[in-house]
Amino acid sequence: MGFDFPKGLLSLVLLATMGPVVAQDSETIISHGISSFGDLKYPADFEHFNYVNPDAPKGGVFSHTGYANAETFDTFNPYILLGTPPEGLVMTSSDPSGLYFESLMIAAADEPSSVYGLVAYEAEYPPDRSWVIFRMRPEARFHDGTPITAEDVKFSLDILEEEGDPRAIVPLLDVDVVQVLSPHEIKVSFNEGAATRDLPMQIAQMPILSKAYYSEHDFTQSSLDKPLASGPYRIGNYRVGSWVEYERVDDYWGKDLPVNQGRWNFDVIRYEFYRDPIVALEAFKAKEFLLNIESISRSWALDYNFPAVQDGRVIKEAILDQSPVSAQGFYLNTRRPEFSDIRVRQALDLAFDFEWTKENLFYGQYERTVSFFQGTAMEAVGPPTDAELELLEPFRELVPEEVFGEPYVPPVSDGSGSIRNRMREALGLLEDAGWRIMNGVLVNAEGEPFEIEFYDFSDSFFRVTGPYFQNLRQLGIDATNRLVDAAQYERLNQEFDFDIMTANLPTSPTPGHELRDRFGSAFADSVGSWNFAGIRDPAVDALVEAVIAAESREEMSTAGRALDRVLRASHYWVPHWHVASYRTAWWDEFERPEIMPTFQRGVLDTWWSKSAE
Repeated sequence: MGFDFPKGLLSLVLLATMGPVVAQDSETIISHGISSFGDLKYPADFEHFNYVNPDAPKGGVFSHTGYANAETFDTFNPYILLGTPPEGLVMTSSDPSGLYFESLMIAAADEPSSVYGLVAYEAEYPPDRSWVIFRMRPEARFHDGTPITAEDVKFSLDILEEEGDPRAIVPLLDVDVVQVLSPHEIKVSFNEGAATRDLPMQIAQMPILSKAYYSEHDFTQSSLDKPLASGPYRIGNYRVGSWVEYERVDDYWGKDLPVNQGRWNFDVIRYEFYRDPIVALEAFKAKEFLLNIESISRSWALDYNFPAVQDGRVIKEAILDQSPVSAQGFYLNTRRPEFSDIRVRQALDLAFDFEWTKENLFYGQYERTVSFFQGTAMEAVGPPTDAELELLEPFRELVPEEVFGEPYVPPVSDGSGSIRNRMREALGLLEDAGWRIMNGVLVNAEGEPFEIEFYDFSDSFFRVTGPYFQNLRQLGIDATNRLVDAAQYERLNQEFDFDIMTANLPTSPTPGHELRDRFGSAFADSVGSWNFAGIRDPAVDALVEAVIAAESREEMSTAGRALDRVLRASHYWVPHWHVASYRTAWWDEFERPEIMPTFQRGVLDTWWSKSAE
């Protein structure tokens, strides 16, 4: 099928097929993709990603419980704070492109920081990336057959910035002007002085919403109306609290694009929802769904010896996870007066005995996380380098002294459960901070008891918090668990109405503007942000900006290590644990490519059904 390009556009398309080039008349870069540091893996004429089977057959059904182990959903609007959407609607680390909403460009799963053309076939930008022009494919269509235009892109950027979930709009805060240059050409200019290294790439990954659809539907409202989108799947049947199906769009406009070759092979992708993971496992054994991501170490160790595993009908495999370790831990809410003192926060870290937990609850499957950038070049190790010291010295009087030595690492026990020396040290820190034991209760100068309440929407995690809270009670702290429903749990997190909470923050191979939302002072009181600890630290703010503004991966890593040192020494969390694999079991009804993507699971978009062959 051929298409009529606007006058002058065809020559640019031909130019783009040669790869990133510099336009002679304006010295701008014109490319089929964008990378943080300019190093694209795939040339302009690539046919498919290396980690797919371009000949994979289409057909069959894929069903699973999802990666977030969510227990329900109540909205199909994933871009506002209201409601809980089902998985599959938004871009995540496990579902990088979104199977429902699309963007101008999508990430490659085997590169640390690059995107390639989807709705847009190319981007043009100057060396300083102070603006970017996206040229869009005229053939791109929403599911109702209407074209995706530059007006839709502008509308999307505007409405997301004005009304969207604040966790998703951080890059938009640096946008100055959005201009529609033609029906399929849009220019985004950034604020003067903004750190622009990643901004063109981040704008390229923003979801494209239909302006016409939302002229008749209120974007700000949680709703189970099926929104108009353009991706390879549309929402099919569903039952709130039970399941939702996405149906492959047979006439999907982008099915022949290089970025989609060999991907999106199932006719139906179905998400099942269970309130209890043990019940979910029993349903999996009964083949009520076909793939299970196991999140409980005890179950992985003991509960996968049923007959279907023994005779090979179910495959159990710990699939290697090469992506950066998520920053998971107990985040301490420094907005609470009792957690504003660094000595108190360190005492709470000392009271957590990971080694006992690993051996007695985790069956030896996890390793301790110590860094906010675990396993990457941004993880601080050893004393600061000269380059790190150059960034840290201006804040010497504002940060803990240990920032300038070895990075903080939680103490290691022998796993016996006896941590008396650490408990004495923790009590000493609490006493230094003004707390004292009175009749077995830790109280402040006013006689008020130290209380901690931990919320969760599933009691499965209480087996971990229970022993930890026993240690805290030995310090005189009234530590308790409380079970709430999922909606209340989300509201408490969004409004920072908690003492201590578990958060699992995905780590990017190339961190950027999302660091402001997680650690920046400007977001400490922004409802819905991921700055769970309420960090307000000028040193952290400056180092976050240094990471974002870095012009090379080496500079980024240096700034990241300096940032890691300050965050770890400030004890904003009690770090958790990680495992370098996806613990996965599936009924033997699937095939997969020989090469697995480096930074993603690739199950949803690269596997295929044996029944389709």
